[in-house]
Amino acid sequence: MFRSHILVCGGTGCTSGNSMKIYDALVARIQKEGLENEVHVTKTGCFGLCALGPIMIVYPEGAFYSQVKVEDVDEIIDEHIIKGRIVTRLLYKETVADDGSIKALNDTNFYKKQHRVALRNCGVINPEKIDEYIAYDGYEALGKVLTEMSPQDVIDEISRSGLRGRGGAGFPTGRKWQFAKNSPGNKKYVCCNADEGDPGAFMDRSILEGDPHAVIEAMAIAAYAIGSDQGYIYVRAEYPIAVQRLTIAIKQAREYGLLGKNIFGSGFNFDLDIRLGAGAFVCGEETALMTSIEGHRGEPRPRPPFPAVKGLFGKPTILNNVETYANIPQIILKGADWFASMGTEKSRGTKVFALGGKIHNTGLVEIPMGTTMREIIYDIGGGCPNGKKFKAAQTGGPSGGCIPAHLIDTPIDYDNLIAIGSMMGSGGLIVMDEDNCMVDIAKFFLEFTVDESCGKCTACRIGTKRLYEMLCKVTDGTATMEDLDKMEELCYYIKENSLCGLGQTAPNPVLSTLHYFRDEYEAHVRDKRCPAGVCKKLLRYQIVADKCKGCTLCARNCPVGAISGTVKEPHVIDPNKCIKCGVCMDKCKFGAVIKA
Repeated sequence: MFRSHILVCGGTGCTSGNSMKIYDALVARIQKEGLENEVHVTKTGCFGLCALGPIMIVYPEGAFYSQVKVEDVDEIIDEHIIKGRIVTRLLYKETVADDGSIKALNDTNFYKKQHRVALRNCGVINPEKIDEYIAYDGYEALGKVLTEMSPQDVIDEISRSGLRGRGGAGFPTGRKWQFAKNSPGNKKYVCCNADEGDPGAFMDRSILEGDPHAVIEAMAIAAYAIGSDQGYIYVRAEYPIAVQRLTIAIKQAREYGLLGKNIFGSGFNFDLDIRLGAGAFVCGEETALMTSIEGHRGEPRPRPPFPAVKGLFGKPTILNNVETYANIPQIILKGADWFASMGTEKSRGTKVFALGGKIHNTGLVEIPMGTTMREIIYDIGGGCPNGKKFKAAQTGGPSGGCIPAHLIDTPIDYDNLIAIGSMMGSGGLIVMDEDNCMVDIAKFFLEFTVDESCGKCTACRIGTKRLYEMLCKVTDGTATMEDLDKMEELCYYIKENSLCGLGQTAPNPVLSTLHYFRDEYEAHVRDKRCPAGVCKKLLRYQIVADKCKGCTLCARNCPVGAISGTVKEPHVIDPNKCIKCGVCMDKCKFGAVIKA
């Protein structure tokens, strides 16, 4: 038995902050002190609070150290591990009670409203050691399925749970599995969508990095349910840590007889392979993903027939995303009623969100369906930094929409988000404050979609390009009010005529911002003004004479000599020379430079 356990976050976010160098330094120092038999150091997946990385937790005290540096390691070992004195300056302040004692993580604002199901092992176990997964009930669900349940029993249990696909569309998982089971064929496939292309989304990546065996176990359960013996995990090559840990996990599962022939002596055979994606957003669409696995250019296919009837290599196939699979083992072990007790009537269970943008606590959160946007942004996320006012939240990435501040109390579930012009998507949630221009936000997401269109259908290939050009006219100040009507008309044309979900949902950011923030569009068009001061071609910098001290700092730093004036006298900016770089505003110490 070890007297202390040190858990170091090995997720991508903390790794980019040198957490693995911290891990190596901890191991080296513990070996130097001869404490190998007393102190255990392990790397884990993401703890969720990415804004505070690199993170480590020391048990049994539960000391949550944040923003740790390599040079802090000696102090932590000397003070905490050897002398038993917690290094308070490195603690996450939310975990320190008024009396100086350590609060449990679950009692902090960030964690106390969360309910971890898909993320239950992330930040808890070493994802590269199958024994640790097994110690936390790993592969018990697969054992139960193969020894106590028929394939139909499994599908019925998943159906009763109310689990819907977490990849965006929200299709009932049990119904999808039933279709595949009922489809005739001597060969069927189980696929996992780990492509996750939404800007700002990293839910699936974090699950694969922190708990890869949960996905492997779930895919084996799905394979048993539909009668498959082969699965593929399609993961983007830009996720090297996830790919590495998946590779290790699959190898370990084979060695333990949990993949391969005659699993648990039941006569059931199932194996898995990894296929790397090249980073095409369109390959998040199920038929394009399968086309890519087959070795072809990733383009969608017309539906019907749907993949459950004719999918990978023309055979019946089910495709679920990482988060969907991560829920399966817990549903089998704890029962459909347990899962269905969380969430709302039509959206059961929990949902993982990647919380980013203008928010204090960026990171991963898992909340019961029905939690309001206000609870996520303020209670969990800590609100917008610098006292800025919350303006909108983007859910669903390029396929979603912007939710305005007056709808902040909307309970989050599939149907409510669609009703207000957005969608769940895979779970990206980008927070925007008063300094964001909503026209610019719509343009950003549409530019992404234009770049990612596979080009197969005209509505998406040409339509999104024309729509983007119209948005550019708005932000350049050359659009007319008639252009706004044309934009809306084109949005609906693209939605109705595109072949796949990428094109069908591409206009959503434009439609939602036109609906909720039309005044900003009209300000750009009528007044030639960007209210948020973001769109450069509509921007003018001015110096407020009453505030200017004549220090000449702005003039000396202007790269094009657009500022004139004498010492101790108010200065002036020549708009014809100004390139709108903002250097003058950054350098002014008196707040005399403003955006007009």
